[in-house]
Amino acid sequence: MTQERRRLARALRQHVESLRAAGVSVLPLRRAAADDERTGRLAALAREVAACRRCPLYRGRTHAVISDGTPAARLVFVGEAPGRDEDLAGVPFVGAAGQLLTKMITAMGLARKDVYICNVLKDRPPQNRTPLPEEVEACLPFLEAQLEIVRPQVICALGAVATKALLGQSLGLMKMRGQVREWRGIPLVPTFHPAYLLRNPPAKRQAWEDLKLVKKLLSAVRGQQSGVR
Repeated sequence: MTQERRRLARALRQHVESLRAAGVSVLPLRRAAADDERTGRLAALAREVAACRRCPLYRGRTHAVISDGTPAARLVFVGEAPGRDEDLAGVPFVGAAGQLLTKMITAMGLARKDVYICNVLKDRPPQNRTPLPEEVEACLPFLEAQLEIVRPQVICALGAVATKALLGQSLGLMKMRGQVREWRGIPLVPTFHPAYLLRNPPAKRQAWEDLKLVKKLLSAVRGQQSGVR
């Protein structure tokens, strides 16, 4: 089984498990078909990413790091770029910062398998340095395609690189966090990257306020949907 097929199988298993946890035993045919179509498109995109040579970063990668979680997610977290642990595993946010992100997701009353996690860059920059503008430009179409396919109800941008890539604004993160922005009609909340929170623990309180804002947005969308007959 190829790596792409293993990732596809894992995504399907995670989606089924999330449905079972929610008490769903029967899935409407239309919803199932839509989820299958979404999963297929993401698998095709993953193959395209794995073959990408748009910037030199591919030369040093062990794995292209594409995503984790369910394609049917209501919430998407977008980070900066893979680190060493992610490059080795081929999965985003599995190192120390990833462990903190998982705790943040759990604190929101969700499970990691219930959300979709990805990065702006799909390959690790040398020594985990900040991505260069040309690297972001080369990889951004892949991220945009992911978001268009998943089409979540809310996006949470983790850190300045992800926030600037998605919003195209040069304002500092401190001036943008705590507010609801928008990416192609989807509410977007910028907050700190978990790696920053590991270095600056006092900022966790501000990050939690941002996550509570994300929860409020998700609840509002659910309320709107339940009110539609």
